[in-house]
Amino acid sequence: MRHILIIGATSAIAEATARRFAQDGDRLYLVARNLDRLAAVASDLKTRGATQVEMMVMDANDTDRHAELFAQAEAALGGLDTVLIAHGTLPNQKACEASFETTLQEIQSNCISTISLLTHIANQFEAQKRGTIVVITSVAGDRGRQSNYIYGTAKAAVSTFLQGLRGRLFRSGVNVITVKPGFVDTPMTADFRKGLLWASSEKVGNGIYRSVQRKRDVVYLPWFWRWVMLIIGMIPESYFKRTNL
Repeated sequence: MRHILIIGATSAIAEATARRFAQDGDRLYLVARNLDRLAAVASDLKTRGATQVEMMVMDANDTDRHAELFAQAEAALGGLDTVLIAHGTLPNQKACEASFETTLQEIQSNCISTISLLTHIANQFEAQKRGTIVVITSVAGDRGRQSNYIYGTAKAAVSTFLQGLRGRLFRSGVNVITVKPGFVDTPMTADFRKGLLWASSEKVGNGIYRSVQRKRDVVYLPWFWRWVMLIIGMIPESYFKRTNL
């Protein structure tokens, strides 16, 4: 039985992943900003088999409360061995281009807050010499594209941070998993035109669950995004800058 903290628990991907954990009878501590939505998710997970479900309303950008968050989660569940960080926003690229303040806010939400959370949990898991840390980043961080380079910048920074953290914690028995989804059909992407490369949140959630079971390092979801991004990464910059990607 795992003792799992999920930050950004009301996101579609996090909720889909939590359902798989609930089926195993795991203990869950859920964190999100919206109380009503959080309560609905918690109730659903209880009916699906979770042994225990606790929750906390908090904005992940409130970094001053991160130490409190981990202390409360650990006390409520009787320990922590797994953390899933799934919060984030999808920036308006044009708005960010027009305003550094907007850009900074998006970097805070998608990068700085995550690094703060990781700093706390890395130290805790390193001391206890066990644990699994799972962070949802994005394929957008693999190459800067003109259509979403603010979002990509934040995700690239988190992915690089995780790579270094993975090396640091490996000898302590702590597994660090970087999850890189491609296009996912969620409420956050409701206005986007969907195509063959799009996946459901359930499919991505199942992939995250399997990555925890198998103790993976870097996971592209669905799997074919690893090869899509490999091809995109091979395009020479002289040509890439002329694309509309």
